This record gives sequence, C-alpha cells and structure tokens, in this order.
Amino acid sequence: MTFALPRLVAAVFVALAVFPPAASASASASASASADPLPGAFAEAAAAHDVPRDLLAAVAYAETHFDGHGGKPSASGGYGVMHLVGSPAAHTLERAAELTGEPVAALRADTAVNIRGGAAVLRSYADQAGLNAAARKDAGRWYTAVAKYGNAKAPEVARLYADTVYELLGTGFSARGVTVAAQEIIADRGPYADVRDLNARDAGSGFAAADYPPAAWVPADSGNYTAANRESSHAIDRVIIHVTQGSYAGTISWFQNPSANVSAHYVIRSSDGKVTQMVRDKDIAWHAGNWDHNTRSIGIEHEGFVNDASWFTDAMYRSSAALTRHLCDKYGIPKTRAAIVGHNEVPGATHTDPGPNWNWTTYMRYVTGGDTPEWRTTVDNATAGGFTASAEWKTSAYSGQKHGADYRYAEPVAASDPAWFRATIPSAGDYLVEAWYPADPGYNGSAPYIVATSNGNKTVYVDQRAGGGTWHPLGTFPLAAGAQDVVAASRWTSGTGLIIADAIRITRP
Repeated sequence: MTFALPRLVAAVFVALAVFPPAASASASASASASADPLPGAFAEAAAAHDVPRDLLAAVAYAETHFDGHGGKPSASGGYGVMHLVGSPAAHTLERAAELTGEPVAALRADTAVNIRGGAAVLRSYADQAGLNAAARKDAGRWYTAVAKYGNAKAPEVARLYADTVYELLGTGFSARGVTVAAQEIIADRGPYADVRDLNARDAGSGFAAADYPPAAWVPADSGNYTAANRESSHAIDRVIIHVTQGSYAGTISWFQNPSANVSAHYVIRSSDGKVTQMVRDKDIAWHAGNWDHNTRSIGIEHEGFVNDASWFTDAMYRSSAALTRHLCDKYGIPKTRAAIVGHNEVPGATHTDPGPNWNWTTYMRYVTGGDTPEWRTTVDNATAGGFTASAEWKTSAYSGQKHGADYRYAEPVAASDPAWFRATIPSAGDYLVEAWYPADPGYNGSAPYIVATSNGNKTVYVDQRAGGGTWHPLGTFPLAAGAQDVVAASRWTSGTGLIIADAIRITRP
C-alpha cells in the first residue's frame, strides 16, 4: 500500500461516555500474565472493563493476528494488537488514552496497555449502545459496538468488519498462546441486519457490477483515484502485488476515506480469498507510488502484514492468482514475473511489500495454471452415497444461492439428528473443510457443523442468516484416511430458525 501526502483535514471528535481508568487486575490474572503475557493481558483487560474476553481477543485477531508490529502503524494509522487508530480518519488511540489515563506512547508500544486501551474503547461503544451489566455478558449483544470499533465510513463495511469478528467466535481460533473455543453465539445485528451483506454471493445486486464477476463492488472515494478510459488512454501491461498492512475491512474502509489519497483496484481477504473491487479497471488507482506505473497497471492488495506469514493462506494465493490470470488474459499481459511484480519492484519504490514471506513460486505456479489442489472433493446433499439424513430434513429449491438443484433444511431441536456428508479421504493429514449454504434472515444464526476429525468430533458454528451462496471455511482439521462421514449439519442448537445442509468441500492443498 502506498501513502501520498496527507490532506489537511479538520479533526472531528465524537463525544463519548467516559468511565474511569481500568482498575488494577486481580492477583490470579497477574500471575497468569507473568506466565503467559498475551492471554493474561486479554484476561486482565476484559475483567477491568467488563468486555467478554473471547470477543476482545477476536477483535484483536481480526485486526492484527495478535502482532503489534513493534509499535509501527498500519497503513491506516492503527497501532498495536488492538489497532488503535490515530489519524485524521479516526481517533481511537487518543480516545483510549482519555479513557485509561495511559500515555499515547505506551498505548502504541506496550501490548498489555494497548489491549487495555482497546477494551476501554470497545466498552465505551457498548455504553453508547445502551448495554447494561446483564446485556454485556452476552457477546452477541456487542455487535453494534464491534461494528463501530472498525472505524468504517460505510455501514456495509462496518457490517463486514463485525461479521468477521463473529465468524471467528463461531469457528474458534488459536494463536500466540491465546485460544478461543468455537461457541454458539447469536449476533444481534440490530440496525445492520438490513445493511448490504458484502459476504453474500449476490452482494452486487442493485449495485454496479464489478469488472471481475466473483468480486463484490465497493467503490473507493472518488478523490483517491483518477478517472480515465483505459485502455484507450493508456495500455494496461502490469499487475502489481501489494500487502495491505492492515485488515481486509479496514483497507476497504480506508480506500473509502477521502483523506487516504490512496487506492487499489482489488482487495483480497486472507481467510477465504474473497475479492472486493474498489476502482474500475479503466480508472487509474493510486497504488504504485510511481505515476507511470499507476497509469499502466492493475493494483491488487492482499490482507495482512509483510512480516507475518500467517496471513498468506493458500485460499488467498489461489483467489489472487485466478484474478491475475483473468486480468492477464483480458488485457494481454504476459504471465511472467516481468509483468507481474511486487510493489517493492516498482522503480523508486519505498515500500517492501509483498515482502519475504510472499511465496512467488507458488503464486506464479497458480497464475500460469498450476492451481489444482493436491486433492479436492465436493459433496452436495444430492450426491449419490454422499449424504444421509432423517426424514426431518426436508428438501427445498427456494433460494437462488443454493449449490446444485436443491438443499435440505430442518428445525433446530435439542437432540442429535445430524445430516452427514460422506467422502473418501485419500490419506491421513490436514484438510481444509468448507461449507456452502443459501442464506436468509429466517435461517439459523448459530448452525452447528460437526467435523469428524482423527482426534474426535469438533463442532463449529455458522451464522446462516448471512454470507450465502459461497464457500465458508470451517477450519483446517486432521482427517483419517478412508470412506467416512466427515461433516454433519446438526440440529442441536439454541439458535432459532431453519438449519441448512447444502454442500461441503474438502481440500488438501
């Protein structure tokens, strides 16, 4: 990502309810922090500000994967594992200092202080939303506070940000000593329930279509790029690879901010390779830091940080490579490293992205067509011998987001009645498991999926009210070899609304 000279804009501060600085942590939390600093810091901050600990950790993981980046700012001016922003666009860093009494310098550089600051800001948003002590115990009630924490300009991007956090709670995650178990949480979207769902397959409905069909269209601010008529005015002969130095939703929001003076044509999400287009191919995005290269190139931003390889997933590589292959075929760009370059390779570049953790060998192999996974199978609810379910699971073809001709549905019940998808796993190992379902506001907000791993059954939860018509990662799991029931859609949940069993996909990269 490239920065231009910032515009002079007025800093606008929003008056928030102030509560006292964090109280001292308990002796047990302090002991935990000494033994394992990051988990202890989350526990202390959550207790001090009455924020659900797992929710606090999910916000941090969505923002930074728990990497404070040595006190250096993200592309949008965010600091630390909680991504506290101090920029013309947002002032959560300064707000955290006001709420906690901690100096800005400490909030930038000290991880424990930064986490306390993030918890304080998140709690202030919960207070604004009117959450009392009882409501604060339910993580699902924090949705509007989480959406506000993302500093998004547009409501659909705020929803995208909050949905990412709640997806992490549903599937669970573990990193750098912090573990959040998969849990049944019903996200109360409140006013965001009717906001455009950028995770859905038909996210472009009612909006101008993207140039790349799989992409959602979310336009950058018109002051962050140059309107043009490429290829009539300029030939397109380059693809430039960037790393966002920030999160997917945060980058989309930043490109929509008029103070950014930066943009790219496409942004790609780490977890599943979701693509958002923000500048038309014909227009000149401001991404290369070199006007000549801006006029002749397409810029692709990838969610993550250059010094953290955990962001560069196989799903991201494959999705980005498919986009680059499409662009090369469309504009006659050679599928070579001379024409597909990193930001750091642009003449006069001062940036290092995509950095040493970016695997150019894998990426170019995928671009040139070597992108077939080692093994992959898709099992639909209609696959012969691949699906079994009781008579309680009915059949419907109602939704246009379905996979195949139809899908199964059932009411939730406090009993075991899973609909199983069966596959023959070629060899023992780790496999990515994904689920496809149509979405509807009346479907289940916490639908359980059971994965029969080689270490026993694991359950994750998916909000089937949103994000329909695309593949959703359930996680990477160890699977045993042989023919077996691998994944089940379960009816056993306290969530209301129909549970959908449509299709699953299993991949060994």
